[in-house]
Amino acid sequence: MRILSLVLLFVSLAFGDKILKIATYNVENLFDLSPNGYKYKEYKPNTKSLWNKKNYKIKLKNIAKVIKDIDADIIALQEISSLKALKDLRYTLKQAGLYYPYYAIADNKTTAIKVALLSKIPFVYTKELKVTSSYKYRNILEVKFRINSQDLYIFVNHWKSKSGPESMRIVSAKKLIKRVKEIGYDKNIILLGDFNSDYEEYKIFKRKRKHNDTHGKTGINHVLKTIKQNNLVKNTKYEKHNFYNLWYDTKKRDRYSYIFRGKKEAMDNILISQSLLNKQGVSYMEHSITNFKKAYLFKKNHIYRWQMSRGRIKKHKGKGYSDHLPVIAKFKVQP
Repeated sequence: MRILSLVLLFVSLAFGDKILKIATYNVENLFDLSPNGYKYKEYKPNTKSLWNKKNYKIKLKNIAKVIKDIDADIIALQEISSLKALKDLRYTLKQAGLYYPYYAIADNKTTAIKVALLSKIPFVYTKELKVTSSYKYRNILEVKFRINSQDLYIFVNHWKSKSGPESMRIVSAKKLIKRVKEIGYDKNIILLGDFNSDYEEYKIFKRKRKHNDTHGKTGINHVLKTIKQNNLVKNTKYEKHNFYNLWYDTKKRDRYSYIFRGKKEAMDNILISQSLLNKQGVSYMEHSITNFKKAYLFKKNHIYRWQMSRGRIKKHKGKGYSDHLPVIAKFKVQP
């Protein structure tokens, strides 16, 4: 049955229109139980923090439930600790009835958490963009697909958190845009992941001295150029070499993937190149961008993140999902 499903998928990609669902999800610290590797202290296995086989399996099962309910053709992941953790998640998904034959992780660099990707569709290659040699910067994962004789490039990001200033996120943005220039702005390119930046970061961070060490310049808005390209009104003159942030294509109240101190924020983004707006070949389906906000992912007015006890020694409770919501968009693939 699984082989038949894959055959039908490839036939539809080859001969007819196909709706391609692409998602991104920060799964919040999916660490395996290996004693080796660079881990946060509360994720050292089999200690008083209770990060053990039981809680690991619950975490895998809970995250797999979310991913299965999304059922994306391609899903980018952030905060995966290792290839083993990715494989364990993939196996848990397979047991739940969702099979991803193709997978990749940016694990050439020793960082606590990494970006990864699961796909139902084969890719041409994967490579890592080394932002810097410092462990403070996570590598970016580049994945090239070939769909209906058309190239599609996907870049999975997880930029520096807000514990660091904007200059650190700009470092990642510059590395990313350098690679985009090498490929060509005219190509089908999707930049997605946890940018730790709002879709209008340049507006909201100006008064935050902790973050604004760049005289008002931001990675997501100024380096990736998303300020002028901010609507899909018909006959819009697209700004050359600007990326379009899909959050602009939904109602303002729905533009969030994270809640910090009661305030909704859009830390996870999907940005696309101009060629994905021309409704030819591979193209974005208007109004398809959405956060995945099933009721079980909330507890009262908060996102139902993975639960830890408070105190000197934080302990895993074996409940919850992630502190982020997934973000999903759909694309049409024409012959």
